[in-house]
Amino acid sequence: MINSDVKVLRRNTLEVHYFFNDDTHTMDAVVQNRCEYELLGIAKEVASMFGVAIYIETEPLADGGLKRWFSLISKEEDKKANITTALLTALIMAIVVNPLSKLTDKSIENIFEDSEVKELEKEKLKLEVEKLKQDTYIINHKLEENNIIKKKKSNFYESLDKYPKIKAVSFTVDTQKTREVIIKKKMFNEFILVSNDIDPIEIEDTSIEIISPVLKKGNYKWMGIYNGIPTAFNMKSNEFKSLVQTGAIQFKNGSTINCSLYINKKIDNQGHEKVTSYDIMRVNSYFENNKPVETPEGKQHRRAKAADKQQLNLFAINDNN
Repeated sequence: MINSDVKVLRRNTLEVHYFFNDDTHTMDAVVQNRCEYELLGIAKEVASMFGVAIYIETEPLADGGLKRWFSLISKEEDKKANITTALLTALIMAIVVNPLSKLTDKSIENIFEDSEVKELEKEKLKLEVEKLKQDTYIINHKLEENNIIKKKKSNFYESLDKYPKIKAVSFTVDTQKTREVIIKKKMFNEFILVSNDIDPIEIEDTSIEIISPVLKKGNYKWMGIYNGIPTAFNMKSNEFKSLVQTGAIQFKNGSTINCSLYINKKIDNQGHEKVTSYDIMRVNSYFENNKPVETPEGKQHRRAKAADKQQLNLFAINDNN
Protein backbone atom coordinates (compact mmCIF):
# COMPACT_ATOMS: atom_id res chain seq x y z
CA MET A 1 0.00 0.00 0.00
CA ILE A 2 1.11 3.56 -0.63
CA ASN A 3 2.34 5.60 2.34
CA SER A 4 0.00 8.37 3.51
CA ASP A 5 2.82 10.93 3.37
CA VAL A 6 3.20 10.28 -0.35
CA LYS A 7 -0.41 10.49 -1.51
CA VAL A 8 -3.91 10.49 -0.09
CA LEU A 9 -6.33 9.20 -2.67
CA ARG A 10 -9.76 10.69 -3.24
CA ARG A 11 -12.82 8.58 -3.85
CA ASN A 12 -12.71 9.40 -7.57
CA THR A 13 -9.07 8.36 -7.99
CA LEU A 14 -7.87 4.91 -9.02
CA GLU A 15 -4.35 3.84 -8.10
CA VAL A 16 -2.55 1.33 -10.33
CA HIS A 17 0.54 -0.25 -8.79
CA TYR A 18 2.92 -2.31 -10.94
CA PHE A 19 5.13 -4.77 -9.05
CA PHE A 20 8.46 -5.89 -10.52
CA ASN A 21 10.61 -8.93 -9.92
CA ASP A 22 13.72 -6.80 -9.36
CA ASP A 23 14.60 -3.79 -7.22
CA THR A 24 14.08 -1.18 -9.92
CA HIS A 25 11.22 1.29 -10.23
CA THR A 26 11.31 1.63 -14.00
CA MET A 27 9.02 0.18 -16.64
CA ASP A 28 9.15 -0.11 -20.41
CA ALA A 29 7.37 3.04 -21.60
CA VAL A 30 5.65 1.30 -24.52
CA VAL A 31 4.20 -1.40 -22.24
CA GLN A 32 3.11 1.16 -19.66
CA ASN A 33 1.46 3.41 -22.23
CA ARG A 34 -0.27 0.46 -23.89
CA CYS A 35 -1.67 -0.74 -20.55
CA GLU A 36 -2.86 2.67 -19.52
CA TYR A 37 -4.43 3.30 -22.93
CA GLU A 38 -6.57 0.19 -22.37
CA LEU A 39 -7.41 1.22 -18.81
CA LEU A 40 -8.51 4.67 -19.93
CA GLY A 41 -10.59 3.02 -22.65
CA ILE A 42 -12.42 0.97 -20.00
CA ALA A 43 -13.09 4.11 -17.96
CA LYS A 44 -14.46 5.98 -20.96
CA GLU A 45 -16.68 3.04 -21.98
CA VAL A 46 -18.13 2.68 -18.46
CA ALA A 47 -18.84 6.42 -18.31
CA SER A 48 -20.48 6.20 -21.72
CA MET A 49 -22.75 3.39 -20.53
CA PHE A 50 -23.96 5.71 -17.76
CA GLY A 51 -24.29 8.63 -20.16
CA VAL A 52 -21.79 10.61 -18.06
CA ALA A 53 -19.31 13.06 -19.58
CA ILE A 54 -15.94 12.83 -17.81
CA TYR A 55 -12.31 13.68 -18.31
CA ILE A 56 -9.42 11.89 -16.63
CA GLU A 57 -6.36 13.47 -15.06
CA THR A 58 -3.10 11.73 -14.20
CA GLU A 59 -1.08 12.62 -11.13
CA PRO A 60 2.63 12.44 -10.27
CA LEU A 61 4.37 9.07 -10.22
CA ALA A 62 5.71 7.42 -7.06
CA ASP A 63 8.20 4.65 -6.39
CA GLY A 64 7.58 1.30 -4.73
CA GLY A 65 7.40 -0.68 -7.92
CA LEU A 66 5.63 1.90 -10.06
CA LYS A 67 2.42 3.66 -9.04
CA ARG A 68 0.05 5.71 -11.18
CA TRP A 69 -3.11 7.62 -10.28
CA PHE A 70 -6.06 8.38 -12.51
CA SER A 71 -8.72 10.81 -11.32
CA LEU A 72 -12.16 10.83 -12.90
CA ILE A 73 -13.54 14.34 -13.12
CA SER A 74 -17.15 14.97 -14.08
CA LYS A 75 -17.91 17.91 -16.34
CA GLU A 76 -20.82 18.72 -14.03
CA GLU A 77 -20.04 20.87 -11.01
CA ASP A 78 -22.49 19.59 -8.40
CA LYS A 79 -22.77 16.99 -5.64
CA LYS A 80 -24.54 14.58 -7.97
CA ALA A 81 -21.37 14.65 -10.08
CA ASN A 82 -19.35 13.72 -6.97
CA ILE A 83 -21.52 10.66 -6.46
CA THR A 84 -21.28 9.72 -10.11
CA THR A 85 -17.47 9.83 -10.30
CA ALA A 86 -17.17 7.98 -6.98
CA LEU A 87 -19.38 5.15 -8.21
CA LEU A 88 -17.82 5.05 -11.65
CA THR A 89 -14.34 4.78 -10.13
CA ALA A 90 -15.46 1.96 -7.85
CA LEU A 91 -17.17 0.19 -10.75
CA ILE A 92 -14.04 0.47 -12.92
CA MET A 93 -12.01 -1.11 -10.14
CA ALA A 94 -14.58 -3.94 -9.82
CA ILE A 95 -14.23 -4.56 -13.56
CA VAL A 96 -10.43 -4.69 -13.69
CA VAL A 97 -9.94 -6.89 -10.61
CA ASN A 98 -12.55 -9.52 -11.54
CA PRO A 99 -11.71 -12.17 -14.17
CA LEU A 100 -13.77 -12.34 -17.36
CA SER A 101 -17.47 -13.08 -16.79
CA LYS A 102 -17.07 -12.94 -12.99
CA LEU A 103 -18.39 -9.46 -12.31
CA THR A 104 -21.42 -10.36 -10.20
CA ASP A 105 -24.29 -8.46 -8.63
CA LYS A 106 -22.47 -8.93 -5.31
CA SER A 107 -19.52 -6.94 -6.67
CA ILE A 108 -21.92 -4.12 -7.49
CA GLU A 109 -23.57 -4.29 -4.05
CA ASN A 110 -20.18 -3.86 -2.41
CA ILE A 111 -19.72 -0.55 -4.22
CA PHE A 112 -22.76 0.88 -2.46
CA GLU A 113 -21.53 -0.35 0.92
CA ASP A 114 -18.54 1.98 0.61
CA SER A 115 -18.46 4.44 3.52
CA GLU A 116 -17.85 7.38 1.19
CA VAL A 117 -21.04 6.61 -0.71
CA LYS A 118 -22.96 6.25 2.55
CA GLU A 119 -21.70 9.67 3.58
CA LEU A 120 -22.96 11.09 0.30
CA GLU A 121 -26.35 9.54 0.98
CA LYS A 122 -26.54 11.54 4.21
CA GLU A 123 -26.08 14.73 2.22
CA LYS A 124 -29.77 14.61 1.19
CA LEU A 125 -28.79 12.85 -2.02
CA LYS A 126 -30.33 9.49 -1.27
CA LEU A 127 -32.59 9.60 -4.35
CA GLU A 128 -29.61 10.26 -6.60
CA VAL A 129 -27.71 7.31 -5.12
CA GLU A 130 -30.73 5.03 -5.42
CA LYS A 131 -31.21 6.00 -9.08
CA LEU A 132 -27.55 5.25 -9.81
CA LYS A 133 -27.83 1.99 -7.89
CA GLN A 134 -30.72 0.86 -10.11
CA ASP A 135 -28.79 1.90 -13.24
CA THR A 136 -25.73 0.00 -12.05
CA TYR A 137 -27.63 -3.27 -11.60
CA ILE A 138 -28.91 -2.96 -15.16
CA ILE A 139 -25.46 -2.12 -16.49
CA ASN A 140 -23.92 -5.02 -14.56
CA HIS A 141 -25.73 -7.41 -16.90
CA LYS A 142 -24.78 -5.34 -19.92
CA LEU A 143 -21.12 -5.52 -18.92
CA GLU A 144 -21.05 -9.25 -19.65
CA GLU A 145 -22.04 -8.44 -23.23
CA ASN A 146 -19.75 -5.43 -23.66
CA ASN A 147 -16.98 -6.60 -25.96
CA ILE A 148 -15.11 -3.29 -25.77
CA ILE A 149 -14.60 -3.68 -22.02
CA LYS A 150 -13.77 -7.39 -22.35
CA LYS A 151 -11.19 -6.77 -25.07
CA LYS A 152 -9.56 -3.79 -23.39
CA LYS A 153 -9.27 -5.67 -20.11
CA SER A 154 -7.81 -8.62 -22.01
CA ASN A 155 -5.33 -6.32 -23.80
CA PHE A 156 -4.27 -4.77 -20.48
CA TYR A 157 -3.43 -8.09 -18.87
CA GLU A 158 -1.99 -9.61 -22.02
CA SER A 159 0.48 -6.72 -22.33
CA LEU A 160 1.56 -7.21 -18.73
CA ASP A 161 1.72 -10.99 -19.11
CA LYS A 162 4.19 -10.63 -21.98
CA TYR A 163 6.42 -8.25 -19.99
CA PRO A 164 8.99 -10.42 -18.16
CA LYS A 165 9.69 -7.86 -15.44
CA ILE A 166 6.13 -7.73 -14.08
CA LYS A 167 5.17 -10.03 -11.21
CA ALA A 168 1.84 -8.44 -10.16
CA VAL A 169 -0.43 -5.44 -10.50
CA SER A 170 -2.76 -3.95 -7.90
CA PHE A 171 -5.65 -1.49 -7.80
CA THR A 172 -6.90 0.77 -5.02
CA VAL A 173 -9.57 3.45 -4.92
CA ASP A 174 -9.08 4.88 -1.42
CA THR A 175 -6.11 3.78 0.68
CA GLN A 176 -7.82 4.74 3.88
CA LYS A 177 -11.02 2.74 3.37
CA THR A 178 -10.62 0.38 0.40
CA ARG A 179 -8.34 -2.62 0.46
CA GLU A 180 -5.68 -3.00 -2.18
CA VAL A 181 -6.52 -5.81 -4.61
CA ILE A 182 -3.40 -7.54 -5.94
CA ILE A 183 -3.52 -9.63 -9.12
CA LYS A 184 -0.48 -11.89 -9.41
CA LYS A 185 0.98 -12.77 -12.80
CA LYS A 186 -0.07 -16.40 -12.56
CA MET A 187 -3.70 -15.16 -12.54
CA PHE A 188 -3.40 -12.96 -15.65
CA ASN A 189 -4.66 -15.71 -17.98
CA GLU A 190 -8.06 -15.55 -16.25
CA PHE A 191 -8.45 -12.02 -17.63
CA ILE A 192 -7.27 -12.73 -21.19
CA LEU A 193 -9.65 -13.72 -23.97
CA VAL A 194 -8.87 -17.13 -25.45
CA SER A 195 -10.33 -16.15 -28.81
CA ASN A 196 -11.60 -13.03 -30.52
CA ASP A 197 -14.44 -15.01 -32.10
CA ILE A 198 -17.92 -14.37 -30.74
CA ASP A 199 -21.12 -16.38 -31.09
CA PRO A 200 -22.53 -16.18 -34.62
CA ILE A 201 -25.91 -14.69 -35.33
CA GLU A 202 -28.26 -17.47 -36.46
CA ILE A 203 -31.12 -16.51 -38.78
CA GLU A 204 -33.42 -19.44 -39.52
CA ASP A 205 -35.46 -17.86 -42.28
CA THR A 206 -34.15 -15.10 -44.55
CA SER A 207 -34.10 -14.28 -48.26
CA ILE A 208 -31.07 -13.66 -50.46
CA GLU A 209 -31.19 -12.64 -54.10
CA ILE A 210 -28.48 -14.55 -55.95
CA ILE A 211 -26.20 -12.48 -58.17
CA SER A 212 -23.69 -15.16 -59.13
CA PRO A 213 -23.97 -18.81 -58.06
CA VAL A 214 -20.95 -21.12 -58.13
CA LEU A 215 -21.37 -23.72 -60.86
CA LYS A 216 -18.16 -25.70 -60.28
CA LYS A 217 -16.80 -27.66 -57.36
CA GLY A 218 -14.52 -25.90 -54.89
CA ASN A 219 -14.63 -23.47 -52.00
CA TYR A 220 -15.72 -20.48 -54.02
CA LYS A 221 -17.95 -17.78 -52.64
CA TRP A 222 -21.41 -17.07 -53.93
CA MET A 223 -22.51 -13.48 -54.44
CA GLY A 224 -25.95 -12.28 -53.48
CA ILE A 225 -27.88 -9.27 -52.22
CA TYR A 226 -28.64 -9.41 -48.50
CA ASN A 227 -30.49 -6.55 -46.83
CA GLY A 228 -29.98 -4.53 -49.98
CA ILE A 229 -26.18 -4.93 -49.97
CA PRO A 230 -24.08 -7.11 -52.34
CA THR A 231 -22.48 -9.74 -50.11
CA ALA A 232 -20.21 -12.77 -50.51
CA PHE A 233 -21.51 -16.02 -49.00
CA ASN A 234 -20.13 -19.46 -48.21
CA MET A 235 -22.61 -22.07 -49.46
CA LYS A 236 -22.45 -24.73 -46.74
CA SER A 237 -25.40 -26.76 -48.03
CA ASN A 238 -23.81 -29.58 -50.02
CA GLU A 239 -27.25 -30.75 -51.12
CA PHE A 240 -28.10 -27.41 -52.72
CA LYS A 241 -24.65 -27.07 -54.28
CA SER A 242 -25.12 -30.47 -55.95
CA LEU A 243 -28.53 -29.47 -57.34
CA VAL A 244 -26.98 -26.35 -58.86
CA GLN A 245 -23.85 -28.06 -60.20
CA THR A 246 -25.86 -30.83 -61.85
CA GLY A 247 -28.17 -28.32 -63.50
CA ALA A 248 -31.28 -29.41 -61.55
CA ILE A 249 -31.66 -25.79 -60.45
CA GLN A 250 -30.93 -22.93 -62.80
CA PHE A 251 -30.69 -19.28 -61.85
CA LYS A 252 -32.05 -16.32 -63.74
CA ASN A 253 -31.85 -12.60 -63.10
CA GLY A 254 -33.52 -11.90 -59.74
CA SER A 255 -33.50 -15.52 -58.56
CA THR A 256 -33.95 -15.70 -54.79
CA ILE A 257 -33.46 -18.36 -52.14
CA ASN A 258 -34.90 -18.67 -48.65
CA CYS A 259 -32.27 -20.03 -46.30
CA SER A 260 -30.78 -20.47 -42.85
CA LEU A 261 -27.92 -18.00 -42.43
CA TYR A 262 -25.05 -17.82 -39.96
CA ILE A 263 -23.32 -14.45 -39.63
CA ASN A 264 -19.88 -15.09 -38.11
CA LYS A 265 -18.28 -12.28 -36.13
CA LYS A 266 -15.18 -11.47 -34.14
CA ILE A 267 -13.96 -8.48 -32.15
CA ASP A 268 -11.07 -6.34 -33.31
CA ASN A 269 -8.32 -5.00 -31.06
CA GLN A 270 -10.58 -2.16 -29.91
CA GLY A 271 -13.41 -4.53 -29.00
CA HIS A 272 -15.61 -3.57 -31.94
CA GLU A 273 -17.57 -6.34 -33.65
CA LYS A 274 -16.61 -7.20 -37.22
CA VAL A 275 -18.40 -9.62 -39.56
CA THR A 276 -15.94 -12.23 -40.82
CA SER A 277 -18.20 -14.34 -43.05
CA TYR A 278 -21.74 -15.21 -44.06
CA ASP A 279 -22.55 -18.93 -44.17
CA ILE A 280 -25.67 -20.33 -45.85
CA MET A 281 -26.22 -23.45 -43.74
CA ARG A 282 -29.45 -24.73 -45.31
CA VAL A 283 -31.56 -23.69 -48.29
CA ASN A 284 -35.24 -23.99 -47.41
CA SER A 285 -36.59 -23.07 -50.82
CA TYR A 286 -35.84 -21.32 -54.09
CA PHE A 287 -38.11 -19.56 -56.55
CA GLU A 288 -39.13 -20.60 -60.07
CA ASN A 289 -41.40 -18.21 -61.97
CA ASN A 290 -42.01 -16.35 -58.72
CA LYS A 291 -43.25 -19.55 -57.05
CA PRO A 292 -41.39 -21.09 -54.05
CA VAL A 293 -40.03 -24.60 -54.52
CA GLU A 294 -39.18 -26.38 -51.29
CA THR A 295 -35.86 -28.23 -51.22
CA PRO A 296 -35.56 -31.76 -49.73
CA GLU A 297 -33.53 -30.43 -46.79
CA GLY A 298 -36.01 -27.57 -46.33
CA LYS A 299 -38.90 -30.06 -46.20
CA GLN A 300 -37.01 -32.26 -43.73
CA HIS A 301 -36.29 -29.28 -41.49
CA ARG A 302 -39.91 -28.06 -41.62
CA ARG A 303 -41.24 -31.51 -40.68
CA ALA A 304 -38.73 -31.84 -37.84
CA LYS A 305 -39.83 -28.45 -36.44
CA ALA A 306 -43.49 -29.46 -36.71
CA ALA A 307 -42.77 -32.73 -34.86
CA ASP A 308 -40.90 -30.89 -32.11
CA LYS A 309 -43.78 -28.44 -31.73
CA GLN A 310 -46.28 -31.28 -31.53
CA GLN A 311 -44.16 -32.99 -28.89
CA LEU A 312 -44.03 -29.82 -26.81
CA ASN A 313 -47.80 -29.45 -27.06
CA LEU A 314 -48.23 -33.02 -25.81
CA PHE A 315 -45.97 -32.31 -22.83
CA ALA A 316 -48.00 -29.18 -22.07
CA ILE A 317 -51.27 -31.13 -22.21
CA ASN A 318 -49.86 -33.85 -19.93
CA ASP A 319 -48.57 -31.27 -17.47
CA ASN A 320 -52.01 -29.62 -17.29
CA ASN A 321 -53.60 -32.98 -16.59
